[in-house]
Amino acid sequence: MIVPALVPRGIFSDDEPVLQSVPLIPGAEVPIFGNIVNWTLVAVQKPANLPPSAWDISFAKLVDPVWNLRARELSMAMLNPTHPVVKAAVLNLRVRPAQGRSLRAIVQRLGILASWASERGLNSNLGLWQEDDSREFIAHKREALSPSSLHTFISTIKLLHRLGPLLTGGGLPSDPWPGVTSRKAANLAKTNHVTTPNIPPGTWFPLVRAAWQYIDVFGPDILAARRRYERLQNVAAGTLSGREDLLDAYLADPVNHIPVHTDRMVATAESMVPGDINWRLLSLMIGIRRDVRAFQHTTRSAVVPRIRAKVEAAVEAGRGLPGGLLTEYAMVTRPDGTTGPWHPGLCSRSVLDESFALRAAAYVFVAALTMMRDSEVREITRGSVTEFYGAPAVISTKRKHDPDLPVAHWWIIEPVAQALAIAEELSDHPDLIFSADKAHAKSGGGFNSGVIVRKFIERVNAGTASHGIHIPAARVTPHMFRKTMSMLTETEPGGEIALGIQLKHVAARTLANRTTQSYGACDPQWEKLLGTAVDHARFKGLIDFYDAHHAGENIGFGLGADQLKDTFDEIKTTMKDRVATGRARRGDRRVEQDLLRKARISIRFGKLNHCAVNETNPVGAKCLEGEVKIPEGHRGPLIDRCQPGRCVNSIIAPAHLPIWNAENASLLTLLKDPKLPSCRRAALNRQVEDVQTVIDRTEGDTVA
Repeated sequence: MIVPALVPRGIFSDDEPVLQSVPLIPGAEVPIFGNIVNWTLVAVQKPANLPPSAWDISFAKLVDPVWNLRARELSMAMLNPTHPVVKAAVLNLRVRPAQGRSLRAIVQRLGILASWASERGLNSNLGLWQEDDSREFIAHKREALSPSSLHTFISTIKLLHRLGPLLTGGGLPSDPWPGVTSRKAANLAKTNHVTTPNIPPGTWFPLVRAAWQYIDVFGPDILAARRRYERLQNVAAGTLSGREDLLDAYLADPVNHIPVHTDRMVATAESMVPGDINWRLLSLMIGIRRDVRAFQHTTRSAVVPRIRAKVEAAVEAGRGLPGGLLTEYAMVTRPDGTTGPWHPGLCSRSVLDESFALRAAAYVFVAALTMMRDSEVREITRGSVTEFYGAPAVISTKRKHDPDLPVAHWWIIEPVAQALAIAEELSDHPDLIFSADKAHAKSGGGFNSGVIVRKFIERVNAGTASHGIHIPAARVTPHMFRKTMSMLTETEPGGEIALGIQLKHVAARTLANRTTQSYGACDPQWEKLLGTAVDHARFKGLIDFYDAHHAGENIGFGLGADQLKDTFDEIKTTMKDRVATGRARRGDRRVEQDLLRKARISIRFGKLNHCAVNETNPVGAKCLEGEVKIPEGHRGPLIDRCQPGRCVNSIIAPAHLPIWNAENASLLTLLKDPKLPSCRRAALNRQVEDVQTVIDRTEGDTVA
């Protein structure tokens, strides 16, 4: 629809395409400026985790032609910051075009402002407004909105002043809050603290365990049943011809069973009774499509009663099979001590539901253990598992803060690769492995990550009686996985550096940054549990170190490693003395571990180094040198200030060397660029010095 002639013509032509500053999808339709109802931005590649509706900008509620034109002009300018008219106005808009979702929200807020103005009899001409009019609107909204929501309305009003030169009739004559930011005007405090809560430990552990149980234990059964069902569908005929012969041939083979409904199905289809024959699945099994309904009663045929009687006789003879698609299932031990199959029986309906749950489990597992954003998980394509610096990794597109949409690598563990392989098999999208699922999509909708997580928890809890898994109720959203795993990772030395790399935070890789610190900040509901869990994990690692040392392996380099080796040797000597005096038997593992525990060795195991500082007497800890503010109540090292190559308490183990060598090679490659700015080159040189110091330690060099 084209804007009526009675509306004054603005600076943009009605036939101008509204997308002129971004790459377009070939063949996709581009809306024109004169469309006054809706701009569907399907020609722009949208993030995979957003539904198509998020990329629609609707002007339908802006019935006032003046406000309608104003909203379209504002949208046109923000979509095309490099448009000649926009550049000529010298408005200093950011070069990156606004995204459809952002503009959609701005236009919605303009509609609310326009309705409020109409109710109060304010003129559509913004040039006649007083500053108090805009402030009155914000005062009206302040009681109902949070500061963060109020901030968006203030930003929109400021836009009406800032983009005034591009609006027909002009915008607001002045900024209602001159010299004051939108955030300050809304009383929205600026903070580096991440407000996303952690998933409670009581829900986190059962949720991740349930996801892995689905992937590793239930997954093979679900995939086998799914493949069989698909094979049956592919060979089934669409005719009733010869159905009795087909049934007789099927029953003649004693291996073939009759599918019957299970208790698990009653919750999803109340018309089904446990033990009843699944006639539609049986139809598929004999080679006739389910929708043809080979066993449905009719008044015109005497065949149906006869063949149904044959089937019922087979069930009476013990050939009924719950579900029907599989004869055997993985066995599980439930919390009450009973053992049995994890599922009562997969049929044509439940295999779709369990495939959905399995795909959801893969999403949960990947999101939890990679710390990727939801948008990054959703951008994973087929064949994305690879190696990065010799370690397994997954490739995806990083969108946040990066207008060039770079391809990035996230390190993963083998179970995550297994989860991705399963998701790839289950996906019906040609490229993406976490996208729309045809069996569960609503009216063409997409793979909604939040719904997926919630439905997975519901599905797991619905089957607790069979498999014994239960996930306690709690609010769980996709972005909470990233936050929770970050907090857990932070407990290791070098953890913040590793987090900065894995989270893809824009910061020097060997330095801490406040955003990463916020992600790793501890949580009161986790503190007690983490204290116990970390102590157990550290002691297990210490035992492994002890055994490796006495097996003749080199457990690390540096003074910290030397001190640890001396302590291990003293314990072994003490153990030999006890054996010689009869106070212990040779090979008494428990006594040896007790001696190791009583030695009170303080050690933190990390991905980049290990820290052996004494928490009660942190002598030589580089992280505590200088005028550093130690948080109240804190004991031990400040791991976010760790200097692995310069601290006498740092242990560089052989397993750490590949990471440091890879980092050194990466930095040296960057330094070869002749176009590097001098400040950037200097920063890289400092990083190279720090990395080289670590490598030198392994070659016997003295620590400064």
